[in-house]
Amino acid sequence: MYLIGSDIGTSGTKTVLFDLQGNTVASALCEYPLYQPKNGWAEQDPRDWWNAVCESIKAVVTKSGVDPKDIKGVGLSGQMHGLVMLDKNDEVIRPSIIWCDQRTAKECEEMTDIIGADKLIEITANPAMTGFTASKIMWVKNNEPENFEKCAKIMLPKDYIRYMLTGEFATEVSDASGMQLLDVPARDWSPYVLDKLGIDRAKLGKVYESCEETGRVTKRAAELTGLCEGTIVAGGAGDQAAGAVGNGIVREGIISATIGTSGVVFAHTDKLSIDPKGRVHTLCHAVPGCWHIMGVTQGAGLSFKWMRDNFFENEKSTAALLGNDPNYIMDKIAEQVPAGANGLVYLPYLMGERTPHLDPDCRGVFFGLSAMHTKKDMLRAVMEGVIFSLTNCMDIIKDMTGTTPETVYASGGGGNSTLWRTMMADSFAMPISRNNSKEGGALGVAILAGVAAGLYKSVPDACAELIREKDSTPFNEANAEIYKKYYTLYNKLYSDLKDSFKML
Repeated sequence: MYLIGSDIGTSGTKTVLFDLQGNTVASALCEYPLYQPKNGWAEQDPRDWWNAVCESIKAVVTKSGVDPKDIKGVGLSGQMHGLVMLDKNDEVIRPSIIWCDQRTAKECEEMTDIIGADKLIEITANPAMTGFTASKIMWVKNNEPENFEKCAKIMLPKDYIRYMLTGEFATEVSDASGMQLLDVPARDWSPYVLDKLGIDRAKLGKVYESCEETGRVTKRAAELTGLCEGTIVAGGAGDQAAGAVGNGIVREGIISATIGTSGVVFAHTDKLSIDPKGRVHTLCHAVPGCWHIMGVTQGAGLSFKWMRDNFFENEKSTAALLGNDPNYIMDKIAEQVPAGANGLVYLPYLMGERTPHLDPDCRGVFFGLSAMHTKKDMLRAVMEGVIFSLTNCMDIIKDMTGTTPETVYASGGGGNSTLWRTMMADSFAMPISRNNSKEGGALGVAILAGVAAGLYKSVPDACAELIREKDSTPFNEANAEIYKKYYTLYNKLYSDLKDSFKML
């Protein structure tokens, strides 16, 4: 028997077929574009996601040679917070405004005025956020009233895929928590918030726990994907909760630090814990009856990719000719520069910032640039700036929980890099581990599908069976002291530049 996990990401959809021991049988990646029609805007076409899901599922079924009848469940993960709007004919009304879009600062102020800052945090566990879905809905309401009036269904990215696979209009608690319409303590839509914002509850799908069955593959979807009609589709999870399940972050004391397009530090909690300052997010976990605390930085891997694509084109081409991973080459270049990047500090605010600043107006900065610096120093500074942003997240979570974690697992694309893990260990001043799971998010939702299909007893039981520590990277005390000093400067720079960002 087998399970499928499909992760609808920002740059592409990755679908993985697993056996019940969590081993990868086949995988496929289909990419699609990101559109930025204005500075700070970010949009994608939901139909690109659907085409990618169909193509990637069909590819793994074909490559594996597995009988589709033996695929017992499908789990969906996806980029969080994106706004998908359908009309009464189930047609996409406008491009999806996705997670990293920063256009909604005015709507966040409006939401705070209407609901009240304290009340909003009490119900949704977070202050009004430009990245979250509610402010995007309000932006459409304020700026495209004709589209708001046409809207019959409001969905998140992965829930649009669920609708296309099953015909069921539904979501689940982990992803819905990031819409800012959910009563996070109660794990259901908030009548109070919906009423205050003028959003009809009928436009929102039924809310499930992440490991519940939410529908079954239709005949039409079976034809497009190669799956069997009637295959179970589980609730699934937002990308971060899915990755946490896939990395075994399903009990207290274990934390993950992820470097993907964004950067995330993620902690499981059995009890609801909300930061009154709104610096980190509290959301429902994909483990029933549990929550998670999550610090998010907008421009983690995004900063690295920006640096690589704009300054290291020759190195990328050389890597391709040699058949090497360009990111491996980049690591080797950055390793030539000592900790502290020869006095160069980078602020990774290419798309504004969430944790800890909640500032859509801040932007990327190189501080300390001099004639001695080369692009190698700039690359090292970019990587260190991303690590400092994750350290911000870790410090707040430690403050909220009152404890230092037992184990920190590195994950995401950056987690595969020895240099990223070494920098993280030195900045956190603690060892950084990896586990045997290479397919975090996809494995996480495959596990959820397995629970929904009755193949595993519970999410924690499945993780205990499938996920084990692989290795650990120690920290260097001398580098930890260097980073401690630069981290102090890093934090001071935002305070010094805050007003200047607004002027810009």
